[in-house]
Amino acid sequence: MATACGSPSSDSEDKKPKGETSAKNPFGVAKNSKVEAAIFDGGYGVDYVTFAGTVVPKQIAGVKVDVKPVVDIAPQLQPRFVGGNPPDLIDNSGEDQIGFLSILEQLETLDDVFEANNYEGKKIADTVYAGVKDPGTYNGKFVALNYVMTVYGVWYSQSLFEANGWTAPKTWDEAYELGKKAKEKGKYLFVHGKEAATYYQTLLIESAIKEGGDEVRIALEKLDKDSWSLPAVQGVLKIMEKMVKEKMFVPGGSGTQFQKAQAIWSNDQKALLYPTGGWIENEMKDATKADFKMTGIPSMTLTSGSKMPYEAVHAAAGEPFIVPKQGKNAAGGKEVLRAMLSNEAASNFSKTKLAPTIVKGTVPADGYGSSALVSQSKMLEAAGENIFTFNFVGAYGINTDMLVPWNSFLAGDLDAKGLTSALQKISDKIREDDSIEKFEVS
Repeated sequence: MATACGSPSSDSEDKKPKGETSAKNPFGVAKNSKVEAAIFDGGYGVDYVTFAGTVVPKQIAGVKVDVKPVVDIAPQLQPRFVGGNPPDLIDNSGEDQIGFLSILEQLETLDDVFEANNYEGKKIADTVYAGVKDPGTYNGKFVALNYVMTVYGVWYSQSLFEANGWTAPKTWDEAYELGKKAKEKGKYLFVHGKEAATYYQTLLIESAIKEGGDEVRIALEKLDKDSWSLPAVQGVLKIMEKMVKEKMFVPGGSGTQFQKAQAIWSNDQKALLYPTGGWIENEMKDATKADFKMTGIPSMTLTSGSKMPYEAVHAAAGEPFIVPKQGKNAAGGKEVLRAMLSNEAASNFSKTKLAPTIVKGTVPADGYGSSALVSQSKMLEAAGENIFTFNFVGAYGINTDMLVPWNSFLAGDLDAKGLTSALQKISDKIREDDSIEKFEVS
């Protein structure tokens, strides 16, 4: 990579197409220029970027955006960084994404994209959700614009709840009472599958952060000694343990494939609640009861004295887009991002993918017929500035290890004390291994 780390020569700079900067053309994109976009061809496909490419010429005449689908990002594109001829825009996503730190100095900073006005004349920074710069900022440099908002919460069938006169719980005590009502109807409160048992760990962490605030998040992220024994964590874990002991979880989950377990909730309606991310509607579209009205709520709070309000929500921006400095048309790469952040392109994404982007206010009241999408938008709006996330499980690749004790706990074979000890050992092992690079926590 050393070859690609140097600054582009003045000759190569002179050969790049240039246009005059203006309010309508903040990056100085040359008219009739070409933009090469290499887009990860994953769950969202690439057509949403193609659509944004058709919006660009409405601002700058003759600009053509050439969208190329890529599955194996690093193997296909790293050689181009080394050769000094990377694409102008890259969706650096998927299992084979390029490590951001390895190419950090070769990437354009994207602060000017957020400072620019969108196609509707509003400053982009004022149109996006809080905290969306954070996951794309490395060593203080904002170099990756994450486009899609993933909203985490607890999901239920609004139609089932209405039919039974139930109210979605806002506190863990209310959830416990709902569990008792479920048993009266021959149903369960929760269900889990063996590969997704740690969805309940995510729920635990969310509620603990809401109860104890940033100090809880930071302790867990830093893998601190006794971080899993913090009062906020233990408070949630104790009521989870109570629910397990009182058989409020569908039995046999630790031996059930996770999508089959999810179908017990979405199709059979034997369980009332399920904690997961906003992808759940699309994932279970073929195994969801008609008129289910899938709806999400924020994770429950533990006490009335929680440091964050009930409306606080765990959400994170994903699908990181980068603009290499050495691309032939870096200005064009930024312009495509500006187009993607227009109301027209962001609305198109939500309509076709049933997922929200980082652009606020682009999902209509009917959510294009998706109750799950409507609820995600409502959660984000109600949260305001109270949007948070945490990265340590994914950053250190410890989810697989954590599945083992969580499956035992949810099956009733391991108590809260044993689960706490097992999780702490996993954190301790990473913390004490000097060969593992630790990420900065703030």
